[in-house]
Amino acid sequence: MTRYRYRAIGAGGETLKGISEGGSETEIATQLQRRGAIVLAVAPANRGLGLLSLELGGGGALRRGELTEATRELASMLGAGQDIDRALRLMAEEAPNKRVGAVLGRVRELVRDGASLAAALQTEPKSFSRLYIGLVRAGEAGGELGSTLERLAELLERQRSMTAAIQSALIYPAVLLVAATGSITFLLTTVLPQFVPLFAENGVPLPASTAFLLGLGNAVSSYGLLAVAVAAALGFGIYRLLQRPEWRLRADMLVLRLPLAGGITREILAARLTRTLGMLLSNGVPLLAALGITRDVLENRAAQNAVTAAAESAKNGQGMSPAFQNSTVFPARMVHLLRLGEATAQLGKLALRAADIHEERTRLALERMVALLVPVITILMGAAVAGIVSSLLLAMLSLNDIAQ
Repeated sequence: MTRYRYRAIGAGGETLKGISEGGSETEIATQLQRRGAIVLAVAPANRGLGLLSLELGGGGALRRGELTEATRELASMLGAGQDIDRALRLMAEEAPNKRVGAVLGRVRELVRDGASLAAALQTEPKSFSRLYIGLVRAGEAGGELGSTLERLAELLERQRSMTAAIQSALIYPAVLLVAATGSITFLLTTVLPQFVPLFAENGVPLPASTAFLLGLGNAVSSYGLLAVAVAAALGFGIYRLLQRPEWRLRADMLVLRLPLAGGITREILAARLTRTLGMLLSNGVPLLAALGITRDVLENRAAQNAVTAAAESAKNGQGMSPAFQNSTVFPARMVHLLRLGEATAQLGKLALRAADIHEERTRLALERMVALLVPVITILMGAAVAGIVSSLLLAMLSLNDIAQ
């Protein structure tokens, strides 16, 4: 017998860690599953959880689009009456590239050896998240794997659409900001210095505004690269600092307090929490285990702490909505719908309804943000360019006055 180290989430939502003896990683994972636990990682005790193929999966991971397509294809095959082994074999053989085929092939081999699909997916954590594995396990337990995979594909598509909407909303302001910065830098470092010899030949002192802009341009030319290096070092230092839980919590709470970004972040967090929680509960995952998985889906530490408090409150029989309300992290509408879901025993259904509402509010908030940022950046860029041109014209007029 070999000693294996494991990490899992218990049926009550608590984190389980320890060492157990067994014949293989799959055997240990099966033992934990029989106890109602959600397995996160299993590894030989002398290698550590982070170095094991079960934790890392080996090879490349599936991209989000590939995962969505594979999920939908597998759901269609199972709905058409194919068995899981044949469906995975066909998908591996007809995969769009070798990387996808390798991942599906490894999953199929474990399924052929007697492992459940959820247990097989656990060996590829880079491709399949805890949420994905939890839903598959619930679908297998309820005998509704095909329909569960269909809902999973829909969830993945929604997540991808929201991410794409956020990225698309930020692209145009970012490009505009880069163009504005480049234009102003070009005027300061290239255009203005060309007029300096003209004033020097005529012995005309530069106006104060023109002299200031020339000094600024010289500073950018002389120390621009150094400033970029310092900014990069400062950014890396901030990144390292944010790896500490206490500093990451402070930063995440600060983001939530920002005038515009804070409101959008709250809507995004609410949409992600309710969509994930609703999907898990609708597929039969117990509340505490669902909250444990949902907590890891959220990337904001303040939101994660709120979910932890909600799980503790639910475990004590007080319901989770009071903890969400006390945290002041999530919008009041979300808290109200979750409280109504707890009161009417329709928590999964109302959580999904809340997700629809907050996803729509996120889309509208992003549109308003872009509508506000674009003219603001345009006005600031125009004002900066106008100031530079005006300073140059003022200098030319002073030179013309002396010549007359």
